[in-house]
Amino acid sequence: MRIATYTRISTDEAHQPYSLEAQATRLGSYVDSQEGWELVRTFSDQASGATTERPGLERALAEARAQRYDLLLVYRVDRFARSVRGLASLLEAFDAAGVAFRSATEPFDTATPAGRMMVQMLGVFAEFERATIIDRVIAGMERKAARGEWCGGSRPYGYLVDPASGHLIINCDEAPLVAVIFDRYGRKRHGAKTIATWLNSHGHRTKAGRPWNHMAVLTVLRNRAYLGEVYFRDTHHPAPHPPLIDPDTFDLAQQILRLRSEDYAHRASNASDYLLAGLITCTRCGKGYIGTAAHGNRYRYRYYTCFSRQRYGTATCSAERLPADQLESEVRGALLRTVRRHDLLEAALAAGLARSGAQRRQHQDELGVADAELTKSEEAIERYFLAFEAGTLSETTCGQRVQTLAAKIATLQARRGELAALLDAEQELTITEAHLEQLRSHVTDTIEHGDPGAQKGLLQALVARIEVESRASVRPYFRVPLDGTGLTALSPSDNGKVRPPSGSAPSAGFEPAHPAPEADALSPELRGLT
Repeated sequence: MRIATYTRISTDEAHQPYSLEAQATRLGSYVDSQEGWELVRTFSDQASGATTERPGLERALAEARAQRYDLLLVYRVDRFARSVRGLASLLEAFDAAGVAFRSATEPFDTATPAGRMMVQMLGVFAEFERATIIDRVIAGMERKAARGEWCGGSRPYGYLVDPASGHLIINCDEAPLVAVIFDRYGRKRHGAKTIATWLNSHGHRTKAGRPWNHMAVLTVLRNRAYLGEVYFRDTHHPAPHPPLIDPDTFDLAQQILRLRSEDYAHRASNASDYLLAGLITCTRCGKGYIGTAAHGNRYRYRYYTCFSRQRYGTATCSAERLPADQLESEVRGALLRTVRRHDLLEAALAAGLARSGAQRRQHQDELGVADAELTKSEEAIERYFLAFEAGTLSETTCGQRVQTLAAKIATLQARRGELAALLDAEQELTITEAHLEQLRSHVTDTIEHGDPGAQKGLLQALVARIEVESRASVRPYFRVPLDGTGLTALSPSDNGKVRPPSGSAPSAGFEPAHPAPEADALSPELRGLT
């Protein structure tokens, strides 16, 4: 009889009591002990037994179908498959190919119904053993993460893993660059590709020694390890390693990441030289303006043109084209004049703080209601149990009511957890003159001295939208930052007084903005320009 052997070890198992060499040696001895057996083929894999898609196993099955051997021998059934479904399908496939199956340490004849049943029972135990190993490994990793230890995988740039404690420690050669990346992305509004180009031009390399690209930069920007945390199974755990970034800087980067992911035109890395791309709306047809250009004999003339007019002609929308250089200059000037209005800025930020405080009080009130309902429901369950023990209430009635109350308690506890998390995330914000001056200084410096990429990033962050009726009526809507932790709307009416936006403020992100006052709108010089 022609015999083929199959051996396997799994790289995800904590212990390997039987190496490939040990299995092969014992199988060879078993074949030699059987009269009339001849070893003609050997197959092996280093892969998990949870799947049947293994190169060695697939070759074994292919050669079985080619009638190159008569029996497949394994050391144990769990070396062949670790799931009942996989074992059953493999046995059926080999049986269809006319090849018998046998385990050297579990002598069951698969040619008989009883033998097949016993092999399948061994498959059940193998699947149970694998699930138990997985549970133990996960539980151990969770305990490790709860202690703040690194749970494996690629280390974060700027850190090393201490082999003695398992904690992250600072890599002095890389750590200073992490703060530079966050500063250029968050404060200077550079895009990920621009930052990668800058890093490469200054001779910096990733931890693998390769040139930087935008994905490597984004990986750094999204990693909460720089806040002093470690991650495992959708949970971030506090860790003892020193943070490299403060929470405000990290949150600012996350806000910009969310904003730029919404619209390609908003990304600072977008190669377009149109600073207001994606921000201009035509009030006649509701479509956005896109960047277009006309080429003369010597010069290129940039315009913003309504999408409907550009695509379908003036019969669909007769909105005028706007000269790009003129419009961008006017919007920059309007933004500068707006942030220099002390009364306007203070009133807008006060409105944002009021909405943030109102939302926090609302969450606190709702948390109080949830606590009261939880207490009430738990007391009701206790009364039902007492009535059941006293014999005044039947088991059926009591059980149904207790199940209903238990479901209610679970819902209340989940909501209470959400509210507690929201309150922890929300802050009691205060605005000082130093904050306002910092905003004015940043906007002024970027508008007057920043490169086009930095100006585009600033405008994309602070301009909510620009509504265009005609060249004589172009109105920008601005946002202003709220103490670096969120954004509140700049919402003055035409007479310069603040009109708060409707709705409650989100915990992070952007709110609807209202137009700047007439004094800060665009100048009428756009009229008559060709």
